[in-house]
Amino acid sequence: MMRSNSSKDTPPSPDSRLNQTLRNVQGFRLLKGRSFPGKVLITQRDDPLDASNLYSPSSGRRISDTEAGSSEQMDGSFEEVQNRSNSESSSSVNKMKSSAPNPELSYIEIPKSPMGSRATDSARLTKFTKELSSPTVILEKLRELAWSGVPPYLRPAVWRLILGYAPPNSDRREGVLARKRLEYLDCVAQYYDIPDTERTNEEINMLRQIAVDCPRTVPDVSFFQQSQVQKSLERILYTWAIRHPASGYVQGINDLATPFMVVFLSEYLEGSIDTWQMADLAPEKISNVEADCYWCLTKLLDGMQDHYTFAQPGIQRLVFKLKELVRRIDEPILRHMEEQGLEFLQFAFRWFNCLLIREMPFHLVSRLWDTYLAEGDALPDFLVYIAASFLLSWTEKLQQLEFQDMVMFLQHLPTHNWSDLELEMVLSRAYMWHAMFSSSPSHLVS
Repeated sequence: MMRSNSSKDTPPSPDSRLNQTLRNVQGFRLLKGRSFPGKVLITQRDDPLDASNLYSPSSGRRISDTEAGSSEQMDGSFEEVQNRSNSESSSSVNKMKSSAPNPELSYIEIPKSPMGSRATDSARLTKFTKELSSPTVILEKLRELAWSGVPPYLRPAVWRLILGYAPPNSDRREGVLARKRLEYLDCVAQYYDIPDTERTNEEINMLRQIAVDCPRTVPDVSFFQQSQVQKSLERILYTWAIRHPASGYVQGINDLATPFMVVFLSEYLEGSIDTWQMADLAPEKISNVEADCYWCLTKLLDGMQDHYTFAQPGIQRLVFKLKELVRRIDEPILRHMEEQGLEFLQFAFRWFNCLLIREMPFHLVSRLWDTYLAEGDALPDFLVYIAASFLLSWTEKLQQLEFQDMVMFLQHLPTHNWSDLELEMVLSRAYMWHAMFSSSPSHLVS
C-alpha cells in the first residue's frame, strides 16, 4: 500500500507491523536448514472465533511483495495457524487458535497441504531421489526437504545422512556403515556380553534399571512388548551408557531410541508395525538395526549433552525458556497457570526429557523426528517453540481448569486421535514464532 509523504511520520498500525513482519519471514531464510513451510496470509475478523469451526474454510488476503520490514517490529501475537490442502481433491482449510493480546490482529493463516500428502507428493519425491542419488549429497538441501517430512521408505537413508552417521559421499557410504556396525558389535562384546562379576556395582545397577525400563517403553504399541525387541533396546542403551559416563543411563533415553528402531527395522519388515515380529529377522539384520540405532542415538544426544548429565541443566534451561516464551505470546494463559500454582517443571520437564514422544500417538513420532533431525545442532533451541505451540493448542481448555485438573490434563493430553494435520499445525506455528522472535532473543535469555 502506498503512503503519502504527509503520513510517513505516523506510527504504523498493528496490522501493518504484522504484515511487515510476515513479509520479512516469508521473503528471507531466517532459520538455517529449512525453507518456510507455506505462504502467509493475514485477514481480520470482528466476531470471535468459534472453536467448533476448527476445520472450516476461510478466506484471506495475500501479503503484497511491497510489504516488507523488520521482525523486531512485531509486538503482538496471533490467533490462528491455518493449513490449506493444495491437492485438487480438497479445498479444506485447517485453523488453530491461540490468544492475541492485541484485538486488532485476528489470525494468521498458513495454507499448506497435509503432511502426509506433502511427504508423498511426486515433486518432493523427485527432489529426494535426486539428492540421494547424487555422488555427494548436499546435506543442507536434504535437511530442507526433510524438515517438511520424509517419505517413509526413504527415511532410513535420509536419517543416517542428516545425522552424519552415513557419509555424504556415496563411494564411501557402504564401507563406513560396515565398519561402524562392526565397531558396535565389538562394543557389545566388550561391555554387554560379559558376566556381572566383571561389572562394577554401579554398572550392575544401571543395567538393572535399563532392564526394568525397557518393558515400560511405548507400552501401547504391542511390538515393543516382544522380548527380542526389549533385549535389543537393552543392548543399545547399556552400551551407550557405558561409553558415555558423564551422563550414564537416564530414564527417558529409552524413549529416544524407539523412533530409530522402528525406522531402521522398516528396511527389513513390511506392513504395519502391529504385525512385525523380530523373530522373522536374521541375527545379522538385527545387529545392523541395533548398530544404526546406537550410532544415530549417539549423534542425536551429542547435540544435547547437558540434557542428561547430573541435574539435567539443559532441560531445566529449556523449561525456563518455555515459560518466558509463553509469557511473551499469551500472557493471560500464563497468568492463569501461575494463579493456580502450576509450575512448568510439573509437565514440561517430561516433554523435553522424552522429546514429546510420550505426548504424541506413536504413528506421528517418525514424522515429528524428521523435523527434529533436520534442525541439527539448532534442535534444542527449536524445541522450545515446538513445546510452546503444543501447549497453546490447549489454551481454551486450560483456562477452564483449576490446578489439580490442569496437572492431570497436561500429563494425559488427548492427542490419541491426532493426525499429520494437527502435528503440522504445531510445527508451522512453532516455525512462525521462531522466525518472529529469533532477531530479539533477549526474552528467552536464562
